[in-house]
Amino acid sequence: MEWMLMPLKRYADFSGRSRRKEYWMFVLGVIIAAILASIIEAILGMSGSIGGTYGPLTLLLVLGIIIPGIAVQVRRFHDQDKSGWFVLLGLIPIVGGLIVLVFMFLEGTKGPNRFGPDPKGAGDPSVFE
Repeated sequence: MEWMLMPLKRYADFSGRSRRKEYWMFVLGVIIAAILASIIEAILGMSGSIGGTYGPLTLLLVLGIIIPGIAVQVRRFHDQDKSGWFVLLGLIPIVGGLIVLVFMFLEGTKGPNRFGPDPKGAGDPSVFE
C-alpha cells in the first residue's frame, strides 16, 4: 500500500527518480480505484452521467491522479537517465503509448545518475540490510 500512495505523497514532484515498483504499484492502485468508483457509480445510478461515459466519481479520480501520474512517469524516465520530456512520446497516435509502455518496463540505471541517487539504494523501504 505504501508503494501505491508514494506518488500521491510526491504529488507534483517532477525531480528525482522512481523505481519500476513505485510506478507499477501506482498504476495498480489507480486501476483498483477506478473499478471501485465505477461500481459505486453503477450502484448509485450515476454511470454515464458525464459525457455519456463517465460518472462524477470517475471524473474526480482522473482529475486527482493526472498530475501525480505524469510526475511518476517523468521520474521513471529520470531513473533511466532520460529526459522527462520523453513523456510526450505518449502523444504519438498508436505507437507512442506502446513506446512509453516499453520504457516503463525497462530497468533504471544502476548507481547515481544526473537526476539523483539510485532509488534502490539506502532509504528504500523494501531494502533489508
